[in-house]
Amino acid sequence: MTTSKSMHHTARKCIVIKLGGSTLEGLNNAFFSNFKKFQEDGYDIIITHGGGPAINRELAKQQVDSHTINGIRVTSEDAIDIVKSALISQVNPKLVYELNKAGISAIGLSGFDQFLLHANYLNKEKYGYVGEVVDVNTNLLQTLLSQGIVPVIACVGVTMDGQALNINGDTVASSVALAMNAESLLLVTDVSGIRINDEYQQQATPSNIEKWIEDGQIYGGMIPKVQGAVQVLNAGIPSVQIVNDSLLGTNITIQELSKVK
Repeated sequence: MTTSKSMHHTARKCIVIKLGGSTLEGLNNAFFSNFKKFQEDGYDIIITHGGGPAINRELAKQQVDSHTINGIRVTSEDAIDIVKSALISQVNPKLVYELNKAGISAIGLSGFDQFLLHANYLNKEKYGYVGEVVDVNTNLLQTLLSQGIVPVIACVGVTMDGQALNINGDTVASSVALAMNAESLLLVTDVSGIRINDEYQQQATPSNIEKWIEDGQIYGGMIPKVQGAVQVLNAGIPSVQIVNDSLLGTNITIQELSKVK
């Protein structure tokens, strides 16, 4: 799925790619091939990632309950250290290794690295140790990109007093894309667009998305994904794409209501 609105392209050619937990379990050769094509075309690339399956395994192993609200994982005090460890110590190094193995220079990061993702609590009473991004250290990212290194960011933020916060992967991806004035945001998932009544939609508007959420046809992790897409487009990022793990997807244009005929 591609969502876009017309605007002048920025001078910087930057793409942010968000990898969901399920796709991280086995990236295919087409992913790395298409990734390199982006680089050959002159794009700087930043990766952000979640790690749902790995987190779920560790929570189950340690018998810590977990559930989600509107696609956001409620994270208790017991769970936050498990989430942090799974993302930073397991998922991130494995992904960086796979990229390096494929000939892509990459380095693993989290919110703790030079205060990369400054975060505050989203709603502690409702979600627990879940954060929202307050600021992104773009200087760090620019330094790495200037050296031809792909930043690979685990979705863990940090408060001013050093508390780790679990942040929804699509939220981190959107925040980084906006902070870096990216030309495009790719949300990699196990589907290739918004599917309503078993059909992938060829076009969507913010009003469509709102109605589909209200009707329960968009649910779970797709909710923050599409809401983040609309937010990013409205903020000025030219293109948002929901793609499969080959970095290919269905083209869909999200237009402002005033432009829909």
